[in-house]
Amino acid sequence: MARPAEGRQPAAPMSSGQAARRVRILRAASELGAREGLASVQMHDVAKEAGVAIATLYRYFPSKPYLFMAVLEWHIEQFLGGQTTVAEEGTDAAAEIAELLITLSVKLLDSPLLASAVALSSFTEYTRIVPARMDLVDSALGQAILRLLCAGVREASETDRSRARLLIYGWWGLFVAMLTEELSTAEAETNMRLAARLLLTP
Repeated sequence: MARPAEGRQPAAPMSSGQAARRVRILRAASELGAREGLASVQMHDVAKEAGVAIATLYRYFPSKPYLFMAVLEWHIEQFLGGQTTVAEEGTDAAAEIAELLITLSVKLLDSPLLASAVALSSFTEYTRIVPARMDLVDSALGQAILRLLCAGVREASETDRSRARLLIYGWWGLFVAMLTEELSTAEAETNMRLAARLLLTP
């Protein structure tokens, strides 16, 4: 069975066919993760479900934790594709962003086993295998927050980027607290609105 080389960077799709194979892998991992949870999902099962060779799977995703972090990013991108993330000038950006993050949390928690899989993956040393990671603010979620925060009337400043970064970290902590039932949904939502208000209100 093919194994990823230590420290190897993942390949980026270069053609529409490669992009389609990558999406099939993400979809297969999502379905298996939602049914079985992280521990029970095997990489060869993901490859079989996606209809790709195991070497192709490892080419794009060097480890299982890396794969499930990519699944999280993919689900966030899919969610944002159906949302309006451009605010009109004068709207309450903090409230809009808080509601966006609350709705995202609820959506992700619709599949508890998959939510656990991505949360557990985030706690592993997958960054040791693939050390080059994108700044959170440059992710789809970070850019959506900045669009709402700046309302399309100004360029995002470094302070805006720092606020967005801190808010994403706060959102992730509250998401995990909801998942582990450390906080109720109502408590997490209240805290999310407070965090957005404190971080984003001038």
